[in-house]
Amino acid sequence: MAAEIDVEAPPSGSGCADCDAHEPPGWWVHLRRCATCGHVGCCDSSPAQHATAHARATGHRYVQSFEPGEDWFWDYEEEQAFDGPALAPPTSHPDDQPAPGPKGRVPLDWRQHIH
Repeated sequence: MAAEIDVEAPPSGSGCADCDAHEPPGWWVHLRRCATCGHVGCCDSSPAQHATAHARATGHRYVQSFEPGEDWFWDYEEEQAFDGPALAPPTSHPDDQPAPGPKGRVPLDWRQHIH
């Protein structure tokens, strides 16, 4: 496991890289950070489920929550949580970014769009 986690890889940004790149830009419920490369993707409750899609496409099986105050890890292959090492900062999206987010892109009926 340790060889597959890069504690020096910075997060790809403060939001879901794939939602931000989409046209029009998407939104997310919560964020997950790939522990191998730092890619930030949206969680499985989010409409697009980009974190899981990234894991499937790359084989990067470990993610850490990218939510303020959370430090848990998830192993997609074993489908279980585990305690992992401290990753390079920042360890979450900015505290002033809402969940779901980002501000201004979340539809009023967002609960009808989640998984």
